[in-house]
Amino acid sequence: MPVIDRARINAAITAYVSVQFLDESELSELEQETPLLDWGVLNSMNTSMLLAYIRKEFGVTVPPAHITWRHFQSLKSITELVHDLSAQQTA
Repeated sequence: MPVIDRARINAAITAYVSVQFLDESELSELEQETPLLDWGVLNSMNTSMLLAYIRKEFGVTVPPAHITWRHFQSLKSITELVHDLSAQQTA
């Protein structure tokens, strides 16, 4: 499987987070560096749902050691994590 394009990953994850976890008033505030954990957008349940989506949508399994604040703090960090893991899984 080829490495997945960052733009595709980012667009899909941004759309998923927007639809699943935000209401209309929060959508305009969502940016690449929005602190998802600090704002409570990602909690344990939402993170589990996002991990399942990543596995289904991109065929990428996030190892438990990578489920950290650093990797899930923003849309940008999640995009980088999925991109890097897709590259490792194709190598």
